[in-house]
Amino acid sequence: MAALGEILIDFTPAGERDGVPLMAQNPGGAPANVLAMAARLGSSTAFIGKVGQDSFGDYLDAVLQGEGIDSHGLVRGELPTTLAFVHLTAEGERSFTFYRNPGADSSLSPEELDWDIITHTRVFHFGGVSLTHNPARAATTFAVRIARQAGALITFDPNYRPALWKSEAKAVEVLSKALRLADVIKVSLEEMIFLTGTDDPELGTALIQEMSGAALIVVSQGEQGAYYRLMERIGQVPAFKADAVDTTGAGDAFFGTLIHYLAGKSRREVEGLSPYQLEKFMDCANAAGALTVTKPGAIPSLPSREEIQALAALRS
Repeated sequence: MAALGEILIDFTPAGERDGVPLMAQNPGGAPANVLAMAARLGSSTAFIGKVGQDSFGDYLDAVLQGEGIDSHGLVRGELPTTLAFVHLTAEGERSFTFYRNPGADSSLSPEELDWDIITHTRVFHFGGVSLTHNPARAATTFAVRIARQAGALITFDPNYRPALWKSEAKAVEVLSKALRLADVIKVSLEEMIFLTGTDDPELGTALIQEMSGAALIVVSQGEQGAYYRLMERIGQVPAFKADAVDTTGAGDAFFGTLIHYLAGKSRREVEGLSPYQLEKFMDCANAAGALTVTKPGAIPSLPSREEIQALAALRS
């Protein structure tokens, strides 16, 4: 499994000292989070992206290697590594402030791509953040098309961050085009509403399927669980209860787990899954998301395979 996109520094709240808020340096970036979750479950993974020639870049390269992720596709550039500051509500819901004007991740060019990784992976994952600016947008879409031609299953998460886009109209235009490249799509409920104008998952997923032609569309709904449309079949899988500390990375843990269980399957095989099989995979994905919110940070909070399987087994 390979992913292309951003890997960055998340500065997350870490209490106070003498009344001064403290922030902890954590690795982040949705594609990297997705890979890290899949790697913890046993998937062979590789990352393609760009960081700066700075201490943050050194740290993120070491994190990838520490998670067992092949980092040969990680490019080092002159622009600084992108930073994101995470703001949390009392309920653990997060928002972001980005320092990326521009950042290294958005400067990845087609010429810098690792074609060996792209043409040999069985699953290729990408997200919306690498589509906000060129040259990374061109590099992303080019890589996705090549991976698809090589036979990879394409997975996509719009991961919409309003602050990173020039306008809502541009975001809708670019993300709608990206949907057409994917076989499996995961959106949050908020992203579904943004892209389709409806909060009804049955209608929203039908509209996304009409736009994209994807085999599987999943809507993550937090405490409400996840809704899916597998071609013409639809269903809802309930969440596991969790005491949320920080929701950062929960959706990535969910999708990384789901992709792990889909890895090695062709699009036709994904289309042929029974609702029972898919819902078992989604039980594990929901378990991963629930466990992730109980700790701060993204990659540092990801659960182990044993923890996920133990929680998912409670529903068997």
